[in-house]
Amino acid sequence: MTEYATYFETMGRKARAASTAMQLADTAVKNKLLQTVADVLVAHIPAILEANEKDMAQAGDYNLPQIMYDRLRLTKERIEQMALGVRQLVDLDDPIGEVMESSTRPNGMEITKVRVPLGVIAMFYEARPNVTVDAAALCMKTGNAVILRGGKEAFHTNECLVNLLRDALTEVNLPADAVQLVTVTDRAAVSDLLRQREYIDVVIPRGGAGLIKRIVEESRIPVIETGSGVVHVYVDKDCDEAKIVPIVVNAKVQRPSVCNSAETLLIHEAVAPKLLPIIADALMAKQVELRGDEASRAIVKDIKAAEESAWSTEYNDLIMNVKVVPSVEAAIAHINHYGTKHSECIITENTEAAQAFLQQVDASTVYVNVSTRFTDGFEFGLGAEIGISTQKLHAHGPMGLLALTSYKYYVQGDGQIRS
Repeated sequence: MTEYATYFETMGRKARAASTAMQLADTAVKNKLLQTVADVLVAHIPAILEANEKDMAQAGDYNLPQIMYDRLRLTKERIEQMALGVRQLVDLDDPIGEVMESSTRPNGMEITKVRVPLGVIAMFYEARPNVTVDAAALCMKTGNAVILRGGKEAFHTNECLVNLLRDALTEVNLPADAVQLVTVTDRAAVSDLLRQREYIDVVIPRGGAGLIKRIVEESRIPVIETGSGVVHVYVDKDCDEAKIVPIVVNAKVQRPSVCNSAETLLIHEAVAPKLLPIIADALMAKQVELRGDEASRAIVKDIKAAEESAWSTEYNDLIMNVKVVPSVEAAIAHINHYGTKHSECIITENTEAAQAFLQQVDASTVYVNVSTRFTDGFEFGLGAEIGISTQKLHAHGPMGLLALTSYKYYVQGDGQIRS
């Protein structure tokens, strides 16, 4: 038995027991819990900020990139936004118990397909304390238990938040162990948690490519991948020039540290000589460093040469690749080769080009004339999200309530036997 196996087995047992109670909780109780969570968060803003300040002060010890401080940092407004996301879940329909299909067989046997919780979810994520609340709240609404393993960079903040979430559970007479935080920060412990197949039903990693790769390779538990975001914006030859700069700048600059921010600008060769200098000036005015191919550098001298690795890099920073392409087909081919199946955008007024892009680009979310920054559970009206799935089995795109459910069949009869 490995060093941390007993620790995680105990945690798994508690989570499994708690999930049984959560599954039996009715909608009114779960909604009361969510209201309590939101109230507790707002009431304890000073304590949350104090814990977050400890993490911010220690971030340098972990060599956290400067741009990633934005993900780690909480403010009064961000905590209030977290609470609002929780309150929005109250207004959404409870999916548990929903009858998805029903039929009566010729022998009179009645079959009903009913939505049920997944059970116990293990959530892995990095320096993003907002994920702690989003993940827990979604699990609460869907009757799941969750084990949270956040990055050590956010340990004090996560600990404070989880204590408040557990207090809210206790207040409405639900088991506090429905939400547990892994307090072991040793990276070696991850392997032991990923072996708890007996108690954990699914693992969801949310973070950089390295984290996700390790979870997928080591887990003995089914994994839902929430991939990194090598996101593209393609400016077509038939674009509306008034839309270009606002969309491109927003997609790159509005919050560059997140996975739905754009990393590469593709532009059609027919409009590149005229429009690329305008786009480049707007981006560089926002301190964006541009790296491009020979064609783009011939048009804008301030663009640096892009290495081959640039096209598959998620910067999470004020850096953007630029490439001139001969057609929408070439843009689609580039995206499908280098993209991570996250979010992709075309700026065009050409209906055929838009349809080709929508149908042929392999991504969870594809946009026409809209910033990629909208790939988000809150923006999609899901109340919150537990991640953005870039795989196609079980869930695809922003994962809200329905993504945390499965189904089972109720079969009722009057003594039927199979002959």
